[in-house]
Amino acid sequence: MTGGEIIGLGYIGARTASLDDWRQFGTHLLGMQVLPLSGGRIGLRMDDATHRLAVREAAGEGVDYYGWEVRDAQALQSLAARLEAHGRAVSAMPPALCEDRGVADGFTTTDPEGNVLEFFHGRALANTDFVPGRPIEGFRTGSLGMGHAVLNVSRIEPLLPYYRDLLGFRLSDYTLAPFKAFFFHVNTRHHSLAMIENGHAGMHHLMVELDGFDDVGQGYDLAQIEPGRVAATLGRHSNDHMTSFYMRTPSRFLIEYGWGGRDIDPDRWQPSEMRCGPSLWGHDRDWLSDEMKAEARRLRLEAARHGMRASLRVASAAGHTLP
Repeated sequence: MTGGEIIGLGYIGARTASLDDWRQFGTHLLGMQVLPLSGGRIGLRMDDATHRLAVREAAGEGVDYYGWEVRDAQALQSLAARLEAHGRAVSAMPPALCEDRGVADGFTTTDPEGNVLEFFHGRALANTDFVPGRPIEGFRTGSLGMGHAVLNVSRIEPLLPYYRDLLGFRLSDYTLAPFKAFFFHVNTRHHSLAMIENGHAGMHHLMVELDGFDDVGQGYDLAQIEPGRVAATLGRHSNDHMTSFYMRTPSRFLIEYGWGGRDIDPDRWQPSEMRCGPSLWGHDRDWLSDEMKAEARRLRLEAARHGMRASLRVASAAGHTLP
């Protein structure tokens, strides 16, 4: 396998029919900090980055681009050269666009399904402290990136040579039931990218991880007040051990709001098939068919019968992670 340049998901650009809805959603529910950007857009901060989400108002909802951070300028050049050598068009990001994204340098390309990917190095830091939109401890980002992105795809197999072999995403594991999904890592986060094979295109969900477990529970209470906001109930994943729920954004894709994701050793990790399904408990997904819901429930109950458990990533009062 080639690659190893990519170190994390850096930022995402989205579009929505209502910026006002995103302002309310981003602050009151997610706990992010909203700030104005050029062109009438808004940015959402999660940490010391100038922004992690940029949202513009447009007639159609969805994601405009995915920003992936690479190690340094040499890694950026290496990745661009490899893409061009394999016939993939690459466009250098002009200085004005780099300034807009808050990066030192980067380039733009598209994946085989038409998703716009931006690769960059030199993430700019904000000159003010992050101020959450509601009382939360903060988000788990840093060297892990902003979270993970999950794509809807028509078929997974044709995309593997691009993401795994060309870009260097490493397979974490996969599941074939109740739906087909593949998970990939680029750092110690269990996965920074995943694909769900469902015949659709675009973003399925963005995961953001909270520093505080109670922040997730309180967010769940807030989300349940709004009819139709919760898309998957509180539950725990079997592969990355995240305790989370899913909610609909004003851009139609989902956000997974979670805590307690596992760390892996990328050099020693061995991928495998998850035969117990994607969740140990919970996560009733309202977007699944009745048949798939029944299969997901069967897999969870089977996992319970076999006493399947996962350890918790718990932080001590001093901020150190305990086993």
